Amino acid sequence: MAKLLIVYHSLTGGSRQMAEAAAAAAREETETVLKTAANAKPEDLLGADGYIFCAPENLAALSG
Repeated sequence: MAKLLIVYHSLTGGSRQMAEAAAAAAREETETVLKTAANAKPEDLLGADGYIFCAPENLAALSG
């Protein structure tokens, strides 16, 4: 089964909620790992078959 890694950064909780919703939906179809940007390690990225990155936009750039 394919493995999906969802990495998020959130200060106010909005991006966290969006990442959690994506993870809940993805878990119905594939193995899914949800991690904060601070806790994601290179081995997490290397071990995944697909990624979703979720972070707020600040002045036209992603935070985190």
